Amino acid sequence: MDYLSIIKQPISSELCDFIDLFNKSLSHTDGLLSQALEHIRNRAGKRMRPILILLMAKNFGEISDITQHAAVGLELLHTASLVHDDVVDESGERRGQKSVNAMFDNKVAVLVGDYILSTALLHVSYTHSETIVRHLAELGRTLSNGEILQLSNIQNQEISEEVYYQVIKQKTAALFEACAAIGALSAGAAEEEIQEAKKFGQNLGIIFQIRDDIFDYYDQANVGKPTGNDMAEGKLTLPVIYALRSTGNQEMLVLAKKVKAGTVTKEEIAELVKFTKENGGIEYADQRMWELHAESVYFLEHEVHDEDVRKSLRAYLDYVIERNI
Repeated sequence: MDYLSIIKQPISSELCDFIDLFNKSLSHTDGLLSQALEHIRNRAGKRMRPILILLMAKNFGEISDITQHAAVGLELLHTASLVHDDVVDESGERRGQKSVNAMFDNKVAVLVGDYILSTALLHVSYTHSETIVRHLAELGRTLSNGEILQLSNIQNQEISEEVYYQVIKQKTAALFEACAAIGALSAGAAEEEIQEAKKFGQNLGIIFQIRDDIFDYYDQANVGKPTGNDMAEGKLTLPVIYALRSTGNQEMLVLAKKVKAGTVTKEEIAELVKFTKENGGIEYADQRMWELHAESVYFLEHEVHDEDVRKSLRAYLDYVIERNI
């Protein structure tokens, strides 16, 4: 099934307008900054976050200039956070291409990220909505706190689902939640409708992150990172957390603590990946995604009244689970 075509169908024209506005926001005439921004523009993803904003606005009213500037502002904030994350994680690759810090250096990457963040603030100011500005500012704070929480969690010896969800609710889930809320806000949705949209967005974000985490247990070149990359970075994700908890395997728990300490070897990571697969870790994570999917269908049935938008959001929800990248 061509999920992306179905997802984009009700907003195809407005999405083109968004892409034009976004690309203009990432344009500059000066040499080094121009090169760095062009590099970022050329690695554009599927635009899942702005698509969610546009669909929410269309569901609760109309897609306006307010919606478009809010969408550009949020996507720029997300882009800036990725540029900075690659510096923090010392990552040399993003979406199968060199990261900004690898293409240039850390100093350039930090400054480019700052420039993009400032541009995000500029665009969200064009909405003339204090509420939308506040949502974007709160999102920036939450994402930064999520990164710090993840770094501190690597030092934390506790291995639990509670800690896992605490981190992703302040990272990926917060981003999708903000998209849903800002899209609804831009179209004049009532407070109760905004809260329902936020819950839908949060569920989407959690599903999205769990799916990303499952990818890490398989060798897929199109994902853009090697098997066990999360463990190599000191991160324990839902599948291995479940396998450790359900079996109580002390030998594997020792390896998990070595992951957190940053002393684990490639061979030990391979052992943990194999252990996770053999003890239901992938199946458990998959089950958790479908439970959240079932919760999200309620929103589609009760809060989405346009048939085309409902079909699009259902395809969006299904795609987040069933995608292979």
